[in-house]
Amino acid sequence: MRILIITAGSRGDVAPFTGLGRRLLGAGHQVAVAAHPSFAALLGGCGLEHRIVPGDPQALIRDWARAATREEARALTRAYADGLADGVAEAVEGGADLLLTPHGPASLARTAGEAFGIPVVGTYLVPAFATREFPLPHARSTDDLGPEGNLAAGREVLKRADGAFAGAVTRLRGLLGLPADTPSAPGDIRPVFHGYSPLVVPRPGDWPSRVHVTGYWWSARPDHWRPPAELTDFLQAGPPPVFIGFGSMAAGQGERLGELVAAAVRRAGVRAVVQAGWAGLSGGGDDVLTVGEVPHDWLFPRTAAVVHHAGAGTTAAGLRAGMPAVTVPVMYDQPFWSARLYALGVAPPPVPFDTLTAEALGDAITACLSEPSHRRRAAELARGIAAEDGAAALLAHLGPGRG
Repeated sequence: MRILIITAGSRGDVAPFTGLGRRLLGAGHQVAVAAHPSFAALLGGCGLEHRIVPGDPQALIRDWARAATREEARALTRAYADGLADGVAEAVEGGADLLLTPHGPASLARTAGEAFGIPVVGTYLVPAFATREFPLPHARSTDDLGPEGNLAAGREVLKRADGAFAGAVTRLRGLLGLPADTPSAPGDIRPVFHGYSPLVVPRPGDWPSRVHVTGYWWSARPDHWRPPAELTDFLQAGPPPVFIGFGSMAAGQGERLGELVAAAVRRAGVRAVVQAGWAGLSGGGDDVLTVGEVPHDWLFPRTAAVVHHAGAGTTAAGLRAGMPAVTVPVMYDQPFWSARLYALGVAPPPVPFDTLTAEALGDAITACLSEPSHRRRAAELARGIAAEDGAAALLAHLGPGRG
């Protein structure tokens, strides 16, 4: 089959589909990924066709932070979503027999599937069906609200998500000649495969049938990647360092955060590899090395612990490596995954980004490293996760290709 994966957002929203895409290629399917222009090198380096979807999520996050009013922020979101609609239309017109979509652009993927008569399968990276067992990611509270409260909170999350893309869906329906009064709902997509481990978030018993939790889809390592000599030299020069990175968060706050991180590292008495990320973190000295993009599957097993924003992809990579964590959640699904890591016993209590200080971060690193149960529990989870094959259920559903 010609399979088109439609995704949007930051690197963490795209990278897992490089691994899934390679598994699909290996099964004989043709695979293309519709994603923003900034991911051309990542996708090409993994041997996947790239169909461009307009948008710059890094600029969007930066512009959100600068927006003077809520309406200005909403206007930025609408413009971004409209660009996605245009890009999805063009990507699907390029040909496909099947569409795979994470939850974010699911309403656009389903609309395109309806217009072109192409089936759509959900490939979600976060829980996206309301349940009585826990509040969904991006709920207004991460506390257990009781069965009915959890269900109501989850429904409210999904309503907000639908609303964010409502205008773009209307735009796409117009572009594709569909009636305006019968919108496609992402909740109607079946089957749906959730690409995270049931050991981390078990499948709720009240979810609909044909909604699965399969295990993680690991990011592929780009062909011909080699670690920079500066990094390997640093790793060999002393004890395993702590990894510190905030991914796509805190754009433009690199100088402030760099100073904060340096002070936290001194306070904890550790070495650190700091990933610049979208914040542009910087740091240096004998005990701190700043790096760009480095595959987490290579780096994390060489560290003592991982300090991160608790995005879904970084959370998964830390668990895979069996590393204890310090989480600094910022927004979206990050408080959810942060709370899960704490509940699973692999991390001390989260340090929310809006209250982050050098003292709090340094003390959290010390607490993480000084409690043996964090590392022991992380190692146990890593062994269980290693036994899972997150792509197998999807591959079985699709059947073999002709390659």
